Amino acid sequence: MTDAARPSYGPSALVTPANALTAARLLAAPVFVGLIVSEGASWVTVAVGVAVASSDGVDGWLARRHGTTRSGAFLDPLADKFLVLGAFFALAVQGRLPWLPVWLITAREVGMSGYRSWAGRRGVSIPARRLAKLKTIVQDVAIATCLVPPLAGQQSLQLGTVWAATVLTIASGAQYVWDGRKAFSEPAAPSAAPAPPAPAPPAPAPSPGPAAPPSPPSLPSPPAPAPPG
Repeated sequence: MTDAARPSYGPSALVTPANALTAARLLAAPVFVGLIVSEGASWVTVAVGVAVASSDGVDGWLARRHGTTRSGAFLDPLADKFLVLGAFFALAVQGRLPWLPVWLITAREVGMSGYRSWAGRRGVSIPARRLAKLKTIVQDVAIATCLVPPLAGQQSLQLGTVWAATVLTIASGAQYVWDGRKAFSEPAAPSAAPAPPAPAPPAPAPSPGPAAPPSPPSLPSPPAPAPPG
């Protein structure tokens, strides 16, 4: 498909291929959590989790290809948080992970979502940094250590990865706040000076009136009468 034939979407679009895939991931999150509760560590749970998590990269590619939208910027991180936090809570309920790191991760994720939304309403966009992407990877690894059958009994590995994820999660949250403070403290770019008004057009020259009629020729004066003799 050529660039001219490829559909593109404006920032306010809602029904887009990327949003459709994000919505599917959002709906699949409860299925994944249900498998954690019912199946525990199994290859079926792992396969579903990998498929759902992999869709995040696909919808990002679709968004870059067809145009990013404000709705996608809201739905994509929401789907990620539903997936990750749902898995952490399910594993904590089963006693596979301690509650403290799960609550710390949850507080950071919810708090930063509110902070970014608050900043966005004031016209400040806080982009994701490498540390935030790294913490997402470590969070996924912490969940995987509890679900991959050969690693399901490695409690020390599970505790180590979940606490590493917690430290990275809190550190990336602090980095978000720092970046936000710098963005708010930067002076606004000076607006361009307004262009001077265009000069007024010259006043039209007065149109000449009708020509005056020529004055009649002067007649010679009659001769004075001669005095009487």
